[in-house]
Amino acid sequence: MTLVLRYAARSDRGLVRSSNQDSVYAGPRLLALADGMGGHAAGEVASKVVIASLAPLDDDEPRDDLLAQLREAVANGNAAIAELVSQDPDLDGMGTTLTAVLFAGSRLGLVHVGDSRAYLLRGGQFAQITRDDSFVNELLEQGRITPEEAAVHPQRSLLLKALTGHEVEPSLTVREARAGDRYLICSDGLSGMVSDETLTEAVQIPDPQQCADRMIELALKGGGTDNVTVIIADVVDVDFGEDAPIVGGAAGDGSDELHQGDSPAARARALTQPPPQQRPELPQPTEDPKAKRRKRFRWLAGALVVLVVLAAAAIATRYFVLSQYYVGEGADEEVVIYRGVPGSILGIDLHTYEQGSCPPNQVCTDKLRVTQLQEDARLAVQNGVKKDSLDDARKYIDDFLQLHKRLNNCAPTGGQTSPTPTNPVTPTTIPSAPAGSTAPSSANQPAGRDCSTPSSTAPTTGGGN
Repeated sequence: MTLVLRYAARSDRGLVRSSNQDSVYAGPRLLALADGMGGHAAGEVASKVVIASLAPLDDDEPRDDLLAQLREAVANGNAAIAELVSQDPDLDGMGTTLTAVLFAGSRLGLVHVGDSRAYLLRGGQFAQITRDDSFVNELLEQGRITPEEAAVHPQRSLLLKALTGHEVEPSLTVREARAGDRYLICSDGLSGMVSDETLTEAVQIPDPQQCADRMIELALKGGGTDNVTVIIADVVDVDFGEDAPIVGGAAGDGSDELHQGDSPAARARALTQPPPQQRPELPQPTEDPKAKRRKRFRWLAGALVVLVVLAAAAIATRYFVLSQYYVGEGADEEVVIYRGVPGSILGIDLHTYEQGSCPPNQVCTDKLRVTQLQEDARLAVQNGVKKDSLDDARKYIDDFLQLHKRLNNCAPTGGQTSPTPTNPVTPTTIPSAPAGSTAPSSANQPAGRDCSTPSSTAPTTGGGN
């Protein structure tokens, strides 16, 4: 018995996004999907870099150590992101999810980071085989929200894991491959737009290409608010399978079915090749002078309309920006509140300083620094944690981030006794953690000080950009 893959892949920027930051690769041995994030061109850069690092795995000589191959390729991609950020600070904050399958006959290795998903259809049963590394999924698994609430939760785009150039541990598993299995790998542009019931029905379409096309159609009908990328792969028992890789999304040239050659080097090179140049336009015949004047008038009228639209858009954008708040990193690495949104346009910041880490009108002797936070919380703040109001941002700092401060000067325990102070000391009140966090215990610790390490993990900003 010879098991091979029969596959199809499609990627679409959706109905709202101006660019496609998803990257996809589908070949005889490798199925990989990366959903970039970070704004501007940074998201597509991150997803392309990671897919390019995995592409050489699509080799004709499979090895036994599938997970070691995947781990090394992911680490190389993550290191490449870190190197790009070090060379260009404007790329700081970019990242990508990754879900990839490395196929080797009767076995396959699966690597996963983020909230892109892999599903398996086997024996009529359709189920998700990856776990979303997201803040909302944590709440869902803890039973604190329902699936219906998760679908509309305002923080459903917050990721707990992503490839951002910082150290991260991907999920790695080995699975048995059986003839008749069908795998669906998709970005959250599909899973967030289409219900599980509809996906279960659509995945039954026999032809992989028609099935992938239908998935894209369903996502667009559902609103198409994000980039949507789909891989459909069937495990079949035939002597020879497909060998033409599919490179699409941000990593492609606009054609998800372009044949890129059979060697791993050619496939990796195809990920960074520029799009084909368009033919130069033929010279137009000389126009009548009156026609030129009419054309000039229409051009001026059109330009005026464009200016009016741009002015209206600028006013609407300013109103929208000034109604937003986020927690970020300020001067001297202080955790501060900004009014607006992260980033800039044409060198003009889209945010202004609103408050520091200490409440206003209060004497502050111990400002909260980014360096005092645990890694996940630090990354979240450096990327910017969006909030709906100033009160929400204030509460985020007071009740949540304070739990992640590193207390490096705690008094030793284990029987040692601190001298009794002459004057009574009022115990310090530890701010209560938000829902889902665990407040540190104060047992066997000096009064008024929290010396434990919180078990909760601060969410990072991500998901679909």
